[in-house]
Amino acid sequence: MTGPSEYHYSLADDRIAKSPAEPRDSSRLLVYNSKTNEVVFDVFSNLSSYIPGHSLLILNDTKVAPARLELKKETGGAVRILFLLNEWDGNDEIQGLPDRKIEVGNRLFLDKKEVLEVVSQKNEEFTFKLLIPVDEFRAISNEFGRTPLPPYIKSDLPEEEVRKKYQTVFAHEADKASVAAPTASLHFTENVFKSLDAKGVDRAYVTLHVGRGTFSPVNEEAVNSNKLHSEPIHVPIETSQVIKKIKGERMGMGKGGIVIAAGTTALRTLESAAESILKGESYDGETSIFIKPPFDFKVADGLITNFHLPGTSLLMLVDAFLQSKDAKRSWKELYEIAIKEKFRFYSFGDAMLII
Repeated sequence: MTGPSEYHYSLADDRIAKSPAEPRDSSRLLVYNSKTNEVVFDVFSNLSSYIPGHSLLILNDTKVAPARLELKKETGGAVRILFLLNEWDGNDEIQGLPDRKIEVGNRLFLDKKEVLEVVSQKNEEFTFKLLIPVDEFRAISNEFGRTPLPPYIKSDLPEEEVRKKYQTVFAHEADKASVAAPTASLHFTENVFKSLDAKGVDRAYVTLHVGRGTFSPVNEEAVNSNKLHSEPIHVPIETSQVIKKIKGERMGMGKGGIVIAAGTTALRTLESAAESILKGESYDGETSIFIKPPFDFKVADGLITNFHLPGTSLLMLVDAFLQSKDAKRSWKELYEIAIKEKFRFYSFGDAMLII
């Protein structure tokens, strides 16, 4: 059985990107062609050079929320809570992860005003009851909340700047929101889109509201159950229909473009909703899909992805994708190449295209 222990590697601290490339599309790009076994180094602004014409790029249009809020306990002590806005239905109860000890029955304050009451606990996750109207809580979160950057990024940037940099240029407002960015899409700019347009590469959107499970190390429970944390997904009918069309053209004519997922969240959405997509139907629901070897990919033909933390489901997904393409190089070989060539890793790091 494939387990997280197989997905570890060593990385020097100076290879972890602490801030994004400026401009976004100046980040580096490692291109791996699984058919020719060729590895090419370039910059992301030249992405269109490596994608076949008439292909389709699928992007996750979720928006990252300022989901981390600092409140005061009745004792006066501060507690920071990461609210799981991607799971919230907008009612008067919300789940969150506090950074220090709290207990059921505690009340939490902002500027001496009661905001929340702790009503239950399951492992590290707590349920809070709103003591203020939902709209007021949303306004407080937006005004005082902090963007939940990964813990390995120690940023001195003001919150206003972080909200811009840890957000895709095409993020879309929605009732639910993400607590982490779909990081492979942080590299895209209007200039990259223009160059893709000029080559005849179309694009379409799906939505996966990213939760805490996406970037977490894989535990034994996830491996045994073959499931990750549940995350809401949506595939519009327009996206399904254009995918069905391009897949049909390739099947019928033996040629045509390919479907490329921009990021692991886009790929997980495509494969979770594959049955509906290939019928040209929309899809709304949740996914807890855990993509690891072996896996039969039904929609995605290519993948744009960052370089991921050791022991995570994201790394297992990349391995599964490479194996499905009968790639001659393993994920570990590609990562060793990237480390040797001094690529930048993790959320603000460089990108890899696998075709």
